[in-house]
Amino acid sequence: MKEKTSLDLFDFSEYPKEFKKYLKNYGFHFNKTACDYAVKGLKKENPATKKLEPIEPWNKDQVDDLLKRFNITLEDNEMYDYVWVCNMCRSDYWKSSIADEQHLALIVKDMVDDKDQRDGFIFNRWVNDRLFNGCPIDWDELV
Repeated sequence: MKEKTSLDLFDFSEYPKEFKKYLKNYGFHFNKTACDYAVKGLKKENPATKKLEPIEPWNKDQVDDLLKRFNITLEDNEMYDYVWVCNMCRSDYWKSSIADEQHLALIVKDMVDDKDQRDGFIFNRWVNDRLFNGCPIDWDELV
């Protein structure tokens, strides 16, 4: 298991109080509510219409089943991080660089168990991607 990222390392003085409350409760990880919220925003281009459309999200049980079918055990997962990763990969890479469910399961493991990443990098990526793209996060909804 990765060493936990201490919140003391960061200056959160200018961040919303709800964000700080979220971090105090869950650290840099997805709880179920945050994961559902984040996955709701995922879109994939429909090849027929060339329009972005919401993906059909997979829940925790579906992702657990995927990993079980391919005998994959996650070593460094925290809470719902792996569920987010699976859905994000389905949105961004499915049927492009990820050809099938076995490779989807493998990329989930590779990302979650990435040894040269700090604890919380998956959640941090989502937060920063949202901010970079000008998409606010309703932290009240996630706490």
